[in-house]
Amino acid sequence: MSDLTYLLAVDQGTTSSRAMLFDKTGHVIAQAQEEIHPHYPQPAWVEQDPNVILSSVLSVCRSVLSAANVSLQQIAGMGISNQRETTIIWDRTTGEAIYPAIVWQDRRTSLYCEELIAQGLESMVTQKTGLLIDPYFSATKIHWVLHHIDGAKQKAMRGELAFGTVDSYLLWHLTGGTEHATDITNAARTLLLNIHTGQWDEELLALFDIPRSLLPTVKPNTSDYGYTAAGIFERQLPIVAMVGDQQAASIGQGCFLPGMIKSTYGTGCFLLLNTGNEVIYSKHRLLSTIAYQIDSQITYALEGSIFMAGATIQWLRDAMKFIHSAKECEALIMKTENTGGVYLVPAFTGMGAPYWDADARGAIVGLTRDTDIPQIVRAAVEAVCYQTRDIITAMREDGAEVQHLRVDGGMAANQWFIQFLADILNIPVMRPPLLESTAVGVAYLVGVQQGLYPVFQAENPLWQGTQTFNPKMSEEERESHYKGWLQAVSMILYRSPMKK
Repeated sequence: MSDLTYLLAVDQGTTSSRAMLFDKTGHVIAQAQEEIHPHYPQPAWVEQDPNVILSSVLSVCRSVLSAANVSLQQIAGMGISNQRETTIIWDRTTGEAIYPAIVWQDRRTSLYCEELIAQGLESMVTQKTGLLIDPYFSATKIHWVLHHIDGAKQKAMRGELAFGTVDSYLLWHLTGGTEHATDITNAARTLLLNIHTGQWDEELLALFDIPRSLLPTVKPNTSDYGYTAAGIFERQLPIVAMVGDQQAASIGQGCFLPGMIKSTYGTGCFLLLNTGNEVIYSKHRLLSTIAYQIDSQITYALEGSIFMAGATIQWLRDAMKFIHSAKECEALIMKTENTGGVYLVPAFTGMGAPYWDADARGAIVGLTRDTDIPQIVRAAVEAVCYQTRDIITAMREDGAEVQHLRVDGGMAANQWFIQFLADILNIPVMRPPLLESTAVGVAYLVGVQQGLYPVFQAENPLWQGTQTFNPKMSEEERESHYKGWLQAVSMILYRSPMKK
């Protein structure tokens, strides 16, 4: 395989689709990105057009292959990472979705989740899946579509429909409808997979009233996922890896040993802690999940999920018009010494870990007549750091020894943000020069499956080194900042003691 030296990675995210072509040393040969835009038909509902997702992926792949000026015969294979939990159900004959993609941030099933919890079902679900009963995950989204779209349940029972997270939907269309499969990390985010067996669970399918025929085949992250259909590219490329975006970033950051942790700052923020071959159940409502599977070996992780990170910056830009681009944040922050006591709690679609309050809503706390736009922008960026500390604290209380944090994602380009993060966490924060760790992780999986790299050693061979940010803030200042954050959060939680 010495002549097959290039690796094509697709990173389909919540707000953009990206393709990157790497050589086998990890250098980026070409890349392309297209923004996609969620829709908000009702408060706390978030949807996307599946056709736009697919067309954007095809477009960026073709752009990269055109710009790279390499023979397609030299591409070892392609891999796919994707926004997790986002739910699509489509017609097996036409390939057309019967309803828009329901995005992971969507909270329309909150009442249904509360009903299930009230029946005392959450402990059973958590024991099997490592997850909580929450609108975040796919099962309640599937249930909603099957019970709200005319004829959907009947068609599903007849085997006429297919469900998939975005990876499955893309795979189906890339292979011309010949492959209906998912990888185990995406399957583990549906509330339907038993993470101990790696199989769909019949008791969970019955609980959520979902027919087994709707579901894709579950495969390891490195596997034969078929070939792209004739006519999509100039050559039919083998698809040999699929993985959820946060697990891909963890692999890209080389978090292969138990205790290693990364945090990705994209639309949301997600911290993954490698726990090896052990499923660790959190006492603080963190998620037990699957980090990756190579052959028959499953590696597990503990995860904390923050719904709004980069999405908060987009809100500042698109809804509030405080900035014209995310790049302006750092310059604006440098114009102010502090927030003037302002805290922005970005619970626009509820609060994720460790609060898991679907009914909480966002707020700006501490406003005065002197408050200005730079202070609000700073408060928005600081909020991501405080939420990260919430999760790190929970992980430590669950027994993790967090010595440092590896970071990536678009927000990590902000130098001020990373320094403030190190200050609030009081640990070193390590940032790679290439912030697209998700694509790096996908490329590495492609290389592993195609025999270019050894299976996970101490470091990812595509790893390019890091820049380390060390904490500088005094303990008194650090704790004062964080105390204010906790007070602000207590004001917006639906079941806050302050509401009694």
